[in-house]
Amino acid sequence: MSPKQTNLLQGTLDLLILKAIGDGEFHGLGISRRIELITQGTFQVKPGSLFPALHRLEEAGWLSSFWGDSENNRRAKFYRLTKTGRSQLEVETEQWSTIALAMTNALKAR
Repeated sequence: MSPKQTNLLQGTLDLLILKAIGDGEFHGLGISRRIELITQGTFQVKPGSLFPALHRLEEAGWLSSFWGDSENNRRAKFYRLTKTGRSQLEVETEQWSTIALAMTNALKAR
């Protein structure tokens, strides 16, 4: 793990997956790459964490999936947000913004 990388906090993976997918359609490796990109390399999500989370989010109705061909012509499962997933992204974004502000304030306190 490089000095810039850190472990995910409990509950952040779902939000990162929802945010990474956004309005797009990504296969698992694409989601993992996107999370690394949007966190500027701070988080790298391994398949052992990513795929159970994707399955859980699909079971919750936040993601839908379909089979297609990846950029290297391999068969891959692609994921996209459902309407419920978009709503959940908004809810979780608001919750984490509140938490982040509270933590920032706490760390600045004397």
